[in-house]
Amino acid sequence: MGMEPLIGAVQSGDAQAVEALLEAGADPDTADEHGTPALSLAVDTFNLPVVEALMRSARLERVGADGRTPLLRAIDNGACDITNTLISHGAHLWIKDAEGRDALTLARYWHETGGVTELRRRSGRPGPVGRRTVRFESGTTCEELSLGGVTVRTGHTAILTSLEPRYGISVPFDELLSRALTEPDVSHEVWWETTYVLQQRHDPAVWAAAAALHQRPNPLERYFGAELLRMINLFDEGDDSPFDGPLVDLFLPWVAREPDPRVTWSLTAGLADALDPRAGEPLPALTRHFDGKVRQWAIGGLGPALKMESPEALAAILERTGDKDAAVRRAACTALAFAPPHTVHASDTLATCLADADESVRVEAAARLALRDDPRGDDVLSGLDPTDESSPYHWLLYDVSRHRNPGH
Repeated sequence: MGMEPLIGAVQSGDAQAVEALLEAGADPDTADEHGTPALSLAVDTFNLPVVEALMRSARLERVGADGRTPLLRAIDNGACDITNTLISHGAHLWIKDAEGRDALTLARYWHETGGVTELRRRSGRPGPVGRRTVRFESGTTCEELSLGGVTVRTGHTAILTSLEPRYGISVPFDELLSRALTEPDVSHEVWWETTYVLQQRHDPAVWAAAAALHQRPNPLERYFGAELLRMINLFDEGDDSPFDGPLVDLFLPWVAREPDPRVTWSLTAGLADALDPRAGEPLPALTRHFDGKVRQWAIGGLGPALKMESPEALAAILERTGDKDAAVRRAACTALAFAPPHTVHASDTLATCLADADESVRVEAAARLALRDDPRGDDVLSGLDPTDESSPYHWLLYDVSRHRNPGH
């Protein structure tokens, strides 16, 4: 007896094939020869698009032969993105595995034991452990650890941090800071989860604790403080923006003296998002910062000034279209969209960027020209399919299509 087509599609990671089979009537709860449901198999492949395709119709609480639901498998695997997706779709937290551990207990076990230690125990191998960095569309990362045929990701602490508020647990500020500091890569998903949980508390004491970190000698502690303050201000839904002025008061002198580029990322992003007119003062100079990511944030923050026809903002952005970093050049093209239609320098510079060595810069420039009703980039756009949702340019091309065909 051959393999079920749905199981084959899941194991090959083909989300489109999975969706097609489900639309054709395939049973979403199909299991493999070992009794493992398709959704659990998708979790084990760390394939979020396949998980999303299945979870719309599969039973989220179906237990496999190992006694675990898809959610418990995701937690066990350290797959933070899949864990959060399953929970947001309604997966229950109270179901326990064969050892009596619910979602929170299982996540805490991994957090306390450590991924490498538990991986060695399960595989029965002394090592060495294979490692690779996984990057997500959100911009966050984690590590994938492999040993003796067992593979897990290092998202367990991030999972624990996201689960605790759902159980009514408020972890102290210093403990959450400590969790983040265990990962030297500030893009690791635990940095997002710890700062997000603190931001969600809407507590003045959190602001004060984060602000106090600006004098710490450890740049990672300073980064944590800056990022948390930025998020508190960015996600504040109040009409009076109570955090905007205090953030600018703190960030302006801080960014002028900050030596670490990672901290400067967050400081620049915070100033770029701030409403206080003073926040834009250091941005033109920051477009020439030695770190490319800082330059990108600074460029992005100059949009309002460019819209107000600031010569300094325009000059800074035009200069960055010749940057050595393609991502910065693309950011400059994006920012030029804020220039008023009569700004000839903006359109002519975008036309020059149509000859850039990097495709993403060429497409960005062409799209921004099209949105300015300038046809000079049409040859670049003609070979691209705006209906291809897998294209990295899909939403940009969609904007162009909607601009040119407003009634469709």
